Amino acid sequence: MKLVTAIIKPFKLDDVRESLSEIGVQGITVTEVKGFGRQKGHTELYRGAEYVVDFLPKVKIDVAIDDKDLDQVIEAITKAANTGKIGDGKIFVVNLEQAIRIRTGETDTDAI
Repeated sequence: MKLVTAIIKPFKLDDVRESLSEIGVQGITVTEVKGFGRQKGHTELYRGAEYVVDFLPKVKIDVAIDDKDLDQVIEAITKAANTGKIGDGKIFVVNLEQAIRIRTGETDTDAI
């Protein structure tokens, strides 16, 4: 099993959710986060004063999947979240050792 974590632009969330739903992904966890990568933030003008905004709003999506679905999930997220501009985000993949559904006690791939 794998845990896929994607950091994307907030306005792309619906596109990514729909894309994952189309390939059969049943559950995702979404968190609103702030951060920066190579963009290193930007400056904004507010009431005549210039402010540096270091942390940009992003959305973090976590998806637990079976190993065989990995390439399909990465492709779906990449296509849906891509704008072609800086700050599109990143995808991280880590091994998921165990998953347990609390309600039923199902484990591993049965739980996801």
